[in-house]
Amino acid sequence: MFNLRSLLISVTLASGLLSSVTVAAKRQCASHPSPEKIREAEAHFSANRVAATNRKATTFVNVYFHVISDEDENRTGDVSDDIIQTQMDVLNNGFSATDLIFELQSVNRVSNSNWFNNAGPNSTATIQVQTEMKQQLRQGGAADLNVYTVGFSAEENQGILGYATFPYDYQDYPNDDGVVLVYVSLPGQNEGPYNEGKTLVHETGHWTGLYHVFQGGCTGEGDQVGDTPPQEDATDGCPANKDTCSGGGLDSIHNYMDYSDDACLDSFTDGQIDRLWGQISSYRGF
Repeated sequence: MFNLRSLLISVTLASGLLSSVTVAAKRQCASHPSPEKIREAEAHFSANRVAATNRKATTFVNVYFHVISDEDENRTGDVSDDIIQTQMDVLNNGFSATDLIFELQSVNRVSNSNWFNNAGPNSTATIQVQTEMKQQLRQGGAADLNVYTVGFSAEENQGILGYATFPYDYQDYPNDDGVVLVYVSLPGQNEGPYNEGKTLVHETGHWTGLYHVFQGGCTGEGDQVGDTPPQEDATDGCPANKDTCSGGGLDSIHNYMDYSDDACLDSFTDGQIDRLWGQISSYRGF
């Protein structure tokens, strides 16, 4: 049974009506892993970490893309193969410093209004729908990335850009593993500011074990990475010289694990790359 609390789904939100192909101007997060849960997960990681033996080798990650569309006349959400390929290019560009190469294995197209509108992480009903969708569609194992694009049209889902599972949850919830995105977050599908496909890069960051750079604020547990300065809150837009925690350095507004506009996001740090390799080697079998 899907367990939202244990699964630690990461959800990125904006406050617009996505079914009208409009994305609002600010992201917000709907799920915050508690400090207790993070400490539990990090203690397990520390005790069970596996050496990243493939870190210096080019490593390929299979990607299975599931396009869920509405059953209306226009098959809303049925994005083209060209858009998906552009999204894959954005994903690989974002991870270019990590030695991971994401390879599209298949595009599965399903017309299902219930999944398109109601799959999501914010209520028992929407969780049941997303679990049904994933159980029927998911392919591969722990090392294979499944991406699902939907509409998030139900009232409790409106505004969600995407959410992802973490590597260390795979053992308990293998069928829930993957990334779910709103289709208008793919490149060129809305007027911005989240229209360059960076949402998939962000969510795949979670899928490889990264937290938000503002995790824990100025004094909390942080994101478990040494070279991302403490950050009090998520970034809105792309403000130059943003510095919310004294003494640690400027906020990581260009980091894929912040909430800046797509045009502002362009990097992972060396520390994040080391962490993600530790996570996927320990929990995804790389």
